Amino acid sequence: MARIPTTVQAAYTPNPEAIKFIVNNYIMDPGATAEFESAEEAIGKSKLATELFQFPYVSRVFIAGNFVTVTKNNSAHWDFVLTEIRDFIRNFISEGNMAVYELPENKPYKPHGLVDGAEGVNEPSELDSQIRSLMKQYVTPTVAQDGGEIIFLNFKNGVVTVRLKGACHQCPASNNTLKNGIEKILKKHLPEVIEVVAEDGFQRETECHHGE
Repeated sequence: MARIPTTVQAAYTPNPEAIKFIVNNYIMDPGATAEFESAEEAIGKSKLATELFQFPYVSRVFIAGNFVTVTKNNSAHWDFVLTEIRDFIRNFISEGNMAVYELPENKPYKPHGLVDGAEGVNEPSELDSQIRSLMKQYVTPTVAQDGGEIIFLNFKNGVVTVRLKGACHQCPASNNTLKNGIEKILKKHLPEVIEVVAEDGFQRETECHHGE
C-alpha cells in the first residue's frame, strides 16, 4: 500500500512571532501536547524540538496532535525563514521520525510572590472540575486552531489563573482572549468567578490593560 506523502501547511496566528505548521497526519496522540522552551528541555524527549532549536531564531516549540507551533525571536523575519522551517518539519516527518517520545513534565505552578515552602495551591475542588470542563468544551478547540493552548492552574478568591502555551504565550491578543473570551464564558456559567488572569509576567500585563 502506497504511503501518503507528508504535507505541511503554514498558518499565521494572532501572535506575529509564532507560526502554526499543520501536518496532514497525527504526529502525537490527540489531546496530548508538549512544549519546550530550549534545546536542553527537549533533549531526550523530542528529537523534532531538539533539532528545531538548532535554528538560532527559534525560541519555543509547541507540539500537538497534528501541528507544530514554532515561536521565533526578533533576530529573523518569517518572510525569510518560514519556508525553511516548513520544509524541515516536512522532511523530518517524511523520514518516519517520531516527533515526541516522552512528554515533558508540567512546570509547577507557584503564585507570584509566594515564598518557598508556603502553601499556595488549594486542593482540587468541584468548582475546579467545572472550570476544567468548561475550558475543555469552549476554550481548548478555539485556541488550538490558533496554534496554542490555555490550561487551568488554580482558582482562589474568585480568580482563575491559567497558563498560556504555544502561540498564546506572550501573544498581543492573549489579553483580549482572557478578558473577552475565557472570563466571560466562565462568569456566565459560574458566578463564583470574578476574573481570569495568566501566571507570571503576563498576569502583570493583563492587570495593566484591565484598567484601560
